[in-house]
Amino acid sequence: MDGKLLKVNIQKKLKEFELDVDFELKNKRLGILGPSGCGKSMTLKSIAGIVDPDNGIVSLTSDGETVYFDSSKKVNLKPQKRNVGYLFQNYALFPNMTVEENVACGLSKDDDEKIVSEMIKRFHLEGLEKRYPRQLSGGQQQRVALARILAYGPDVILLDEPFSAMDTFLKEQLRIELVNSLSDFDGFSIMVTHDRDEAFQFCDELIVLDEGKIIAKGDTYEIFENPRKVQVARLTGCKNISKIEVIDDYHLKSLDWGITFEVSEKISSNISHIGIRAHNFSAANEDDVNVMDTKNAKKLEMPFEWEITLDNGLWWKQDKRIREHDFEIPEYLKVDPNDIILLED
Repeated sequence: MDGKLLKVNIQKKLKEFELDVDFELKNKRLGILGPSGCGKSMTLKSIAGIVDPDNGIVSLTSDGETVYFDSSKKVNLKPQKRNVGYLFQNYALFPNMTVEENVACGLSKDDDEKIVSEMIKRFHLEGLEKRYPRQLSGGQQQRVALARILAYGPDVILLDEPFSAMDTFLKEQLRIELVNSLSDFDGFSIMVTHDRDEAFQFCDELIVLDEGKIIAKGDTYEIFENPRKVQVARLTGCKNISKIEVIDDYHLKSLDWGITFEVSEKISSNISHIGIRAHNFSAANEDDVNVMDTKNAKKLEMPFEWEITLDNGLWWKQDKRIREHDFEIPEYLKVDPNDIILLED
C-alpha cells in the first residue's frame, strides 16, 4: 500500500441537502458510517462512476495518477475504465450463469481458465463450479461476487451495505468471511454502513456522515473512544447522552439525570453534553466518586445481557450467561471519570 492514495473531493446537489465530502485514503479499509439517506451510497456511486458529481475530483495514485473524475478538466472516466469493483447489496450475480461463468465474466479468454481456477480455490468454491446462484447460500453467493470482482484485479472495492437484508446469524458469519477474504487484498476497500459493529470490525479508518457532510473522520478506534460530537456519539452507539452545566474545570452537572460528575479531562468552553456508554457502569459504595443509587431501577433480561434502566433514565448493560436468569441490581452504581465522554453539540 506504500505510495498509494485514493483522493475524493466531490460536491453534488441532492433533493434534501448538498453532498460535500473530502477525504484521502492511505490505509486499506475505510468505513463510511451514517444514518439512512445521509449520502453514503451516493459517495460510493460517485467513486464508481455510476453517478456524476456536480464538482470535484476523484483520483487514484498508484503507479502514477489515474484521474477518474475532474470537473475542472472535464475528465469523467466510464465505470468500466476505472478498475473499481462494486459489491451490491444483492451481489448482482447473473442468475442464468454458473459459479465459474459468473467469476469469468469480464475476463479475456486467455486469462479465463487460470484466473477462474485461482479464484475458485481462494474463495473455497470447489465443488460449486457448475451451480447457479439460486442453488447457493448467502455466504456462497457473497464469495462468488467477491471472486468475480477480484478476478480482474481492481484497485478499489466498494461495498454498499452488503449485510443490510440479512438475519443476525448470517450477518455475523459473513462479516467474518468478508474480513478474511479481503485480508490479502492489496487495494483499497470502502464499506458504507449504518451498523456500528460492521464499521468497527471492518475498517481501519472511519468517516461519519450526516446530511451529506463529514462530521468526523480518522482512526476507527479513536472515533469510538472519543467521538467528540453528540451525533457521532449516537451513531457509534452511545446510549446515555445529557446536556450539562459546568461547575468547574473538572466537575459538571447532568441536566437530564440530575447528577454531578467528576471528569478526567479539563472541560473546555465548547463542551455542551456528556456521554456514558451503557457498559461503563459498575457496582459501587455510597461514598465513591460519580456514584448514583439504583432505587426503582427496572431490568429487562436479554439472552446475553441485562438491560437496566435507572429511575433518572440512565441505561446500564450488564453481561450475563445464557443460563443465568436472576440478577440482583446493586444498591449503587458508579462510572469512572475516564469513561465520561465530553461532547460538543
